[in-house]
Amino acid sequence: MDTVIYKLILAAAVSFCIAVVLAPIFIPVLHKLKFGQEIREIGPSWHKKKSGTPTMGGIIFIIPVIVCSLIFIRSLTGLCLVLFGASFGLIGFVDDYIKVVKKRNLGLTEKQKFLAQLAASVIFLFVAMHFDIITDDIVIPFFKSTVSLGVLYIPFALLVLLGTTNAVNLTDGVDGLASGVTVVVSLFFALLAYLYGSVETAEFAVIVLGGCLGFFVFNRHPAKVFMGDTGSLFLGGSVCAMALVLKAPLLLVIAGGVYVLETLSVIIQVTSFKLTGKRVFKMSPLHHHFEMCGWSENKIVLTAVTASLVLGAVALLGGIAVG
Repeated sequence: MDTVIYKLILAAAVSFCIAVVLAPIFIPVLHKLKFGQEIREIGPSWHKKKSGTPTMGGIIFIIPVIVCSLIFIRSLTGLCLVLFGASFGLIGFVDDYIKVVKKRNLGLTEKQKFLAQLAASVIFLFVAMHFDIITDDIVIPFFKSTVSLGVLYIPFALLVLLGTTNAVNLTDGVDGLASGVTVVVSLFFALLAYLYGSVETAEFAVIVLGGCLGFFVFNRHPAKVFMGDTGSLFLGGSVCAMALVLKAPLLLVIAGGVYVLETLSVIIQVTSFKLTGKRVFKMSPLHHHFEMCGWSENKIVLTAVTASLVLGAVALLGGIAVG
């Protein structure tokens, strides 16, 4: 077996095992600390039975990702990726802490969260571009070329970082949905990075995959723990950072199509209601619409993961055309 592939499998396996071991330790601790999820009134009424389920569980996969990144990835690229993901995870942690400890259900204000994410994104871009980890060109899917964005790259990259992170956050509304979809998206980036020869990014991707998969064991329906903003912002930051390092933000739009649809459903719903007073969906984000249509949470997750596998394969084909 190729040495690189062996190392990737080992890194994913170690990350998975650490998450699976940590979960039974952390879940009772979160229960004891009463770090339970408060279910908002605007959500589906049947979600109220989930009230009290431990949140901030993103720690369960963040720790393995950080530990395994330090063990397996000894490069500036790997350090950059894990630190950016961790910076967004920290913002999510503060948000969750305010919600569950300070009992302010909305956590950080939208302005506070946006400014914190913006600051983390600017620092990441400055450092990554300074050390040539990121360049200003992007892959055009299905064309054997890349395009340099020049001065437009920074605003474009900020849009990708902030948009993707919050799209993953919106996707985290059904047991196992965000973690399940992110496992597939991470697999896509691992394969793409391997084909592009970016071993460090491939290693980080499989480490995120392993940690997420270990968390999914406890997050699938009925969830024993929620990732909270701690986890969803970490995953969002990690995914979009990998996309930028691989020059593949447009491929992320394809592979992360579920994230895109969840976000578009909210935009469409809000815009339609403001302009016409009518709603397009029974409830947004999209996963709640399907719940209102009678879909079980397991069916929603299975459909989303299957769709992500198909979209990931399409995106990989689009990336291979360049690579």
